[in-house]
Amino acid sequence: MVEPGRPGTTTAPRARADVARRVAGSAAAGCALAGAVAVTVAVVAGPGPGLTGYVSEAGIAGSGHATTYRIGILALAAALLLVGAALPPGVWAAPALLATGAVFTAVSGAVTCSAGCPLPPFERATAADLVHGGTSIAATASVVLAMVTLAVSGPAGQVLRRLAGLAAAVALPLCAAVGLAMLVLGRGAVVGVLERLVLAVAVLWGLSTATALALARR
Repeated sequence: MVEPGRPGTTTAPRARADVARRVAGSAAAGCALAGAVAVTVAVVAGPGPGLTGYVSEAGIAGSGHATTYRIGILALAAALLLVGAALPPGVWAAPALLATGAVFTAVSGAVTCSAGCPLPPFERATAADLVHGGTSIAATASVVLAMVTLAVSGPAGQVLRRLAGLAAAVALPLCAAVGLAMLVLGRGAVVGVLERLVLAVAVLWGLSTATALALARR
């Protein structure tokens, strides 16, 4: 047994912590991939309006693929939580932002919108529509902010900082474009395509970050 104060005392606990983080990273990558596939299947195979509609329309109550969609959203929420847990020690803000994003993502999957997922200012929305839309926006904002904080976090390491910086550089202007298009144009192909691009960037960042964490050797 290693005595207190001698070299090697903290080696075993530190090694176990590193293994736990790699396991969390592997689980996050699996959840991200499974969630992305499930949501994509629900959106593509569902009876939605294609690129002119919102991704959330695949989860409307009564839709033949609503269950698949919700399972996918919950898997993505789990992926965010696991990525936050797998981040190296000393990283600030990002784990809390990812946990917040996971909660909002789960709520957006649990609270479904009405047909067409109407949102103001061009459409009349129900309370459920507002909750769903608000939590979806909050989830996206939390994830993008997590990217930004990771991009400038020294303890995250060079690989994670580069992945986060690249994703943030793409996601920030896309998010701004989505917000502007929703206010000026409303529902349509422009908003539909931009929304899908933002979600694709978030999923790809989550999957690549989770993979990097799973393969890390500290």
